[in-house]
Amino acid sequence: MSYLIVGLAGLGAVVVALVVTGIVAQRQGRVAVIDATWPLLFVLIAWASLAADEGSARSWLLAVLTTVWGGRLAWHLVGRLRGAGEDPRYEEMLSKVPPERRLALAVRKVFLTQGAVAWFVGLPLMVAATTDHDLGLVAALGVLVWLVGILFEAIGDAQLKSFKADPANKGKIMDRGLWAWTRHPNYFGDACVWWGLFLIAAGAWPGVLTVLSPLAMTLLLAFGSGARLLERSMAQRPGYPEYMERTSMFVPLPPKRS
Repeated sequence: MSYLIVGLAGLGAVVVALVVTGIVAQRQGRVAVIDATWPLLFVLIAWASLAADEGSARSWLLAVLTTVWGGRLAWHLVGRLRGAGEDPRYEEMLSKVPPERRLALAVRKVFLTQGAVAWFVGLPLMVAATTDHDLGLVAALGVLVWLVGILFEAIGDAQLKSFKADPANKGKIMDRGLWAWTRHPNYFGDACVWWGLFLIAAGAWPGVLTVLSPLAMTLLLAFGSGARLLERSMAQRPGYPEYMERTSMFVPLPPKRS
């Protein structure tokens, strides 16, 4: 019964957030606002799960770490969306149907899909809310992995923002700092964050059973809607094929010499 209550609480939080985002998206005339809501879905899942059960130290820790990660990423994405138009991915998808069917298509293919994925990936947060075991070494390891992940994300985003802000770099490929070791330090960091949160949840049974959640997130980031999809367009830019040859796609590795 505890699992059902927490699961429904997490689902309810996701539905409310998506409805609000859908209203904002319709008023602004762009689906891309869902990108800023994406990390906040997990924040809401974490706190809804905490409120639905007793609120163990493990659940509090997960809620705080998820909020730090989700809040930072949402703030970063809001800044990136400010003043921008529709995301090319969504624009291409919506252009295939008449204007009167675009909202229904966006709800089905974007909002519902992201909501379902967020709920599934958030399972460690929900399952952990039903346990009251003490934190241990596995949880400490999870915090360390989470810290590595958020540092990769934050530093990678800051380096890219600084690079783009310099007019001298217009048209050039970012291949410095963390971007010299992996072509997607932000996606790699995101994956580490979720493996870290999973480890914290896995420190108490049955949290270990949610291993498919961070695995699904990692696969999405590396091969689904993340790195692979982005590189379809990036590969057309001058210099990017050479960058791909010398730099690891996902896991950080020393750059190859030319």
